[in-house]
Amino acid sequence: MHGGLHGRLHGGLHCGSVVVNARVELPARAASVAVDGRPVFGWDVGGAHVKVSMLGDRGNVADVAQWACPLWQGLDFLDRTLDLVFERWPRARETDAVHAVTMTGEMVDLFEDRAHGVDAIARALAARLRGPLRFYAGDAGWLDADACRDGWQRVASANWLATAHCVASRLADAVLIDIGSTTTDLVPVEQARVVATGHTDAARLASGELVYHGVVRTPLCGLAHRVVFDGVETNVMNEWFATTADVYRLTGELDPVHDLYPAADNGPKTLLASRARLARMIGRDAHEADVQAWLEFARRWRAVQRDTLAANLASVTGAHPRLADAPLVGAGCGRFLVEALARETRRDYVDFGELAGVPAQCASWAATCAPGVAVALLAARDAAAFA
Repeated sequence: MHGGLHGRLHGGLHCGSVVVNARVELPARAASVAVDGRPVFGWDVGGAHVKVSMLGDRGNVADVAQWACPLWQGLDFLDRTLDLVFERWPRARETDAVHAVTMTGEMVDLFEDRAHGVDAIARALAARLRGPLRFYAGDAGWLDADACRDGWQRVASANWLATAHCVASRLADAVLIDIGSTTTDLVPVEQARVVATGHTDAARLASGELVYHGVVRTPLCGLAHRVVFDGVETNVMNEWFATTADVYRLTGELDPVHDLYPAADNGPKTLLASRARLARMIGRDAHEADVQAWLEFARRWRAVQRDTLAANLASVTGAHPRLADAPLVGAGCGRFLVEALARETRRDYVDFGELAGVPAQCASWAATCAPGVAVALLAARDAAAFA
């Protein structure tokens, strides 16, 4: 995640409703309670967005929000996001508020390396959050900010694991697929255990459990070097002319509330402008073909991305025969592709928002911001760690 993106980036996005398509019978959800009656905030600090959930007095998810935060441009963006969090939830700044944090932001090229990134993010949060603050470290439990310096490897990019553990507490067998703006996680859950092959980004990239593309920020030249247009296969220009957001604007699948970052050319996010950016990828102008031709071209890019995800899903489930027909749990703003994969592979689909028992008005945002919701729920379960 590098500094080539530009723009203004601080609109907050909050709870919305969605029709959830769940085709399996869910087990009863274990009740959770707030930590000694105190408010609980779950944080997912990424390189491009900060996602936060708040639990109510009974341990239920009461609100979820997301802010664009281009961390590669400086830690001051995280500081500004904290101001916005406090503006939305004044209780987050109080001394009795509990804060559970996971992160992927340590990967941005602002930091010398991941160890420095984890430490810098932990210290930045500790300087502003006054209540009990712990960082999710997987099987190692919860670390305070000081312990993150030595335990950084457990904390770094562990947000997928938090979501997966939340899924494993509710479904015995499943494959979690979290498709965000930038990355995709594919996590096998077998017999109520997370059975991922790798735990670092490097190992997960090698195993197919991490695919570094999403539905908003990914340059199209990162998806394929050749693509079909108007029945002819052609080379793709290896330039940052268009992103996946252009594709899903044209197909109508990208909700504008998730389209927070500037377009590749800093131009408008209209259908016309998106067609022009797609045309540049193959050395053309938008006026050289009609609207339907560019829609078909967008669908071709969608098929390329879907096929890549399907191949990685096959690789992940190939290592776990028990999961051959296990349901897919969809999370992230690109989970519409998870639903498509479920249909194509004849699997059941479960939305993370419903699986986590989130009220309807927040279910869509809970699924979009799944790691932030998961760490809050895990913190409520592990209340002793925040005493």
